[in-house]
Order: sequence, then structure tokens, then C-alpha cells
Amino acid sequence: MNVKGCQKLVSLLVALVLVGIQSPLVYGEQSLVKATWIWQTEMIRDGGEQVLRFSRNEGINLIYLQINRQMPRETYEVFVKHAHEERISVHALGGDPRWALTEHRDDMLGLADWVMNYNSNVSPEGRFDGVHLDIEPYVLAQWESDHNAIISSWEGNLRAFLSKLSESGLELGIDIPFWFDDFILADGTALNEWLMSAFDHVTVMAYRNQMDSENGIISLTQDELKLADKMGKKVLVAVNTKEMPQEVHTTFHGYSKEQMEQTLQLLSSSLSSYASFAGLAIHDIRNWENMHHTDIEDDISPDEPSAPKPVPEPEPDPVPDTEPQPEPEPEPVNWVPDADPVLRDQIIRGTYIWEANEVIQNSQEILDFAMEKQLNWLYVRLDLQQPFSSYSSFVKQAAAAGIEVHALGGTPTWALEENLPWMMRLVNYVKNYNRAVEGDERFHGIHVDIEPYVLPEWRTEPQQIITEWTSNLDAFVTELKKDSNLEASMDMAVWLDKYQVTGEDISLSKWMIDRMDHVSLMAFRDSAEGSNGIVAVTKEEIAFANELGKPIYISVEIKESHEGNHITFYEEGAAYMEEELAKLHELLKDSSFKGTLVHAYIYWRNAKP
Repeated sequence: MNVKGCQKLVSLLVALVLVGIQSPLVYGEQSLVKATWIWQTEMIRDGGEQVLRFSRNEGINLIYLQINRQMPRETYEVFVKHAHEERISVHALGGDPRWALTEHRDDMLGLADWVMNYNSNVSPEGRFDGVHLDIEPYVLAQWESDHNAIISSWEGNLRAFLSKLSESGLELGIDIPFWFDDFILADGTALNEWLMSAFDHVTVMAYRNQMDSENGIISLTQDELKLADKMGKKVLVAVNTKEMPQEVHTTFHGYSKEQMEQTLQLLSSSLSSYASFAGLAIHDIRNWENMHHTDIEDDISPDEPSAPKPVPEPEPDPVPDTEPQPEPEPEPVNWVPDADPVLRDQIIRGTYIWEANEVIQNSQEILDFAMEKQLNWLYVRLDLQQPFSSYSSFVKQAAAAGIEVHALGGTPTWALEENLPWMMRLVNYVKNYNRAVEGDERFHGIHVDIEPYVLPEWRTEPQQIITEWTSNLDAFVTELKKDSNLEASMDMAVWLDKYQVTGEDISLSKWMIDRMDHVSLMAFRDSAEGSNGIVAVTKEEIAFANELGKPIYISVEIKESHEGNHITFYEEGAAYMEEELAKLHELLKDSSFKGTLVHAYIYWRNAKP
């Protein structure tokens, strides 16, 4: 049975197990909290009926609602009232990593002031039930070099925040990672212990998609639950549904709702022995809503017999024409207009922007960085829930600055046949976007990063996955090219040349280079020369591209890696990286090599000089 067949059989069993489960769900012998985050406050502008309908169906009884302080008070009041009618608590949500810094304390205290002012000016049934913080200071650039100073200022900010709300009667909660017990405050208290003591509940971000593996949810949360048991505190255990292309093990994205729900049912049962376990939280509502359902009818094994198809009636023999008939007019094609050419250097210098919200919220910072680094190429991951206007201004400004922008997407599971529709969603979004905007606002191509060799199935059935992967890639290019000139491109590991395409006498690497307009070789090494340097590990792919007349770009890593220091420029820093990349232009001259890309923007921005 192929990979898809195995997964469909599992999905069928999951679906059968879940028959009869009703919402709201009851975990164990008592009804527990089932929470979610709403980061897109505009979802409640119309009263939030869709949000509440989804919450009703999924048994959600606690919503963390991001506060946009510019939104009218009446909008919140209507939504909170309706939520309370559905027996759903609503906590005002806010957070920014910079809230850990003393200079941003006033912004955090502003949330407390806003909530208290709001609650004092609306009817009781329209008031927030609590305040929830999501502050993740470990993403700040200075965390690695001076995390003790950041923890100290964060503690001071939180004490001021808690003091301001101490008489409010609101339930106070905060998100924490599962590894905060490794950090100690100045008085010797563990950071996670102090946060548990200071807040009414903590939500532990145990972002994994396996429950009981060595690195699964239960293993990662047991220390926090034991500690909370001793302290008499409450813990929610959180999982993630957001697409995480580089960290597929941290999310249920790509799973069905039923598969995740079965895991959560079992997880609740397993954690019910802890008195501190208060329930689950699913991050976040928009991505959760977009999860697919297990389709029982579609998931029946292809080996099962099906009803015989009716035999068609024979068609009469055609009457010969005495005169040739004209060919019918072809159906009109809704052609995707081309992007305006960008005036840029022919040698590519680019990067990846994986955080879709960065382009929407921090577009000028990205453009400033790109111009500082003299970039002329960006792969930008898209949030397909956003309107076209979220991207048009950025692409236009980038084009004016001599920067070509390509849409970016992909996860390891996109290699599987059953997930082809996810790839097609990206293709259709980009095509429709390009039809709707002006020439200088259009994307120039679509770039996919699909790395199925991180999936467990690769170890047991690599050739079957290669069969489905190449089929999906072929469908991607065919669909893209049938009515557009958009470039099709992909990231490619440098060692794929040791695999063959199923049923063909051609290496997987050569097939991919031939099928795409260009590929970006993930030559993750920290030196240009040497037996294990960038030039050495890319020589086979460069030779294939030379033969096929296709351009090759070389991608390097500047993110911290646990696979070895030779994989990344993280330790050496950006200046050293630039020196090594500069060598490639001489070492690979007169070849298919056409430029370099750095993975990725957020790590490069925060890299050592």
C-alpha cells in the first residue's frame, strides 16, 4: 500500500473512532477549558458570528482576543455579549517581545489601562473576563547575548502590569514555552515557577504534533504540571495549527481536524491525573478553521471493490462529411498578465521571508534591510487569508527599489498526493492576485520549499514519496504555466542526485532542475572552498544545470543549527559570510550559477556582524 493509502486507512479509523463525539467536548469526567487565540481582531467586526459558530461546533469555551485599541468599543461589547450568551469567556489579548524591555513598559501598561477603562464603561455582560499576555522575549536579537538582563527588565514590567490589575477582579494569564525552567531570576527562583505564582494560569506552548514520543507533548509538559500541582496553580497545554515550513514537528498543520481532535482527546485523558491540568488551547483560530476534514467516503482503500460502472451505449458511426469542417474556436483563456520587468543586476542577491505577517506589518523595515544589503530578489511567504491589498504596496515599492518578488510556500507534506490541493491554493491565489493588480505590483513567480525527507515515511518508503512528490511538482508547473509566464522554482537539497525518478533513468536532481525555471540549491556550508565546501557539494547539480541551460542559485544558512557548525554562518557572522559568498562568483564563473540567497531574513537581520 502506498503512503497515501496507509494514511487514508489511518484517517478512516480515526473518523470511525470519533463518530458520536458531541460538542461541546467533555474531557475525562469534567468539562475542561478549550481555548483559542484570535489575532485578527477584524474577525469580530460583524459581530463575530462565524467565530462564534466555529467555537460552538468545536466546544471552545475561552477566547484570547487580540485588542486593537483603535477599534470602537461597541464592536468589542457586541462580540463579548454574544460570546457570553454561548457560555464562552473572553480574555483581552496583547503581546510583543519588546514588552520585555523597560523602554516599552508603557505600551504594555496601556493594555491594562484600556481594559479597565473599557470594562468600567460597558454593561456587565459585555465586559472582558480576563487579560492574557503573549510576550516571547527570546526572539529578540539581544536574548542570546544578554538574556539575564532581558529577564530582569521583563520581570519588572510584569510586576508593574500585575500591580495595575491587582484590584480588577480579572483572571490573568500568560503564554510560556515549556523550557523556561532552565532560566533563573536574580533571587534564585526559576522563571517558570515565578510566572506560575504571579498569574492565575499559564498556557504552556507545547508545540508538538506527537503526544507520547520522547519529545512529545506529555514529556515536554510534565515538569510544569508537576510544579503547578505543588503550587496549586492551573495550566493549559497549547498546541499549534499554524503552517511551520521549517519546523513541521511543531504543528498539526496538514493533519485533519479529526486526527488532531483524537490526539487531544487522548492527551486530555493522559494529563487528567494532574490536578493542575485545566484544559487545552489551540493556536490559532484562523489556521484551525482552515484544517481539512477526514472524508470517510474518499478515504476508503483503493483495494476495496466498487460498484460496476454502467456500460455506455454504443455511439452511431459518424456520417462522412463531403466538405472539411472548420476547426472550432479555442476556448478563451483568462491569461495572467505579466509583471513589469524590474531593473536589477543580473546576478541575484536575495533572501527568504517566511513570516507572512512581516511583509504586512513591517514592510518598510524589510525594504530598508534589502537596500542596505543590496538585495534584488525576495521569496515572500503569503498568508492566503489576506486581501490582495496586503501585498500590492510592498511589491510595488520593492520593484521601484530594483527588487524582484516571488511568492513563497511549502511544507514537507506538500510532497504527498493528498496535499496537492494546498499547492494549488497558492497557485490560484497568486494568479488571481496578478490579474487584479497593476504591472509593477505583480509577483514574478512562485517558489516552493518542500522537504519530505524530514517525514517519518521517508525512512521506510522514500521511492513512493518521490513518486508522489514528482507528480505534485509536475502538476504545479503544468497548472502555473497553462495561462501565465510566472516562473516556477523550488529549493533543492544538494544530495538528491543519489535518488532516481520512479520509472525513469534520470536522477531526481536533474529532473527537478529540468522541470523548474530555476532551482535554489540548499548548499548549507560555511565555506566556499574545501572538500566539503559550497563549490564541492554543488558540483553535480551545477553540471546538470550547465547541460540543461538552466540557472542555479545557491542558498546558504545563517540560522543557528544543531546539525553542526559547518552547516551555517551563524557562528562566524554576516561579514564572514559575505566574504565567502563573494568567492563563488570567481570559483563558479562561466557556469549556470547566477547568484546567492541567504536563509532567512529574520536570522540575517539578527545575525552577528
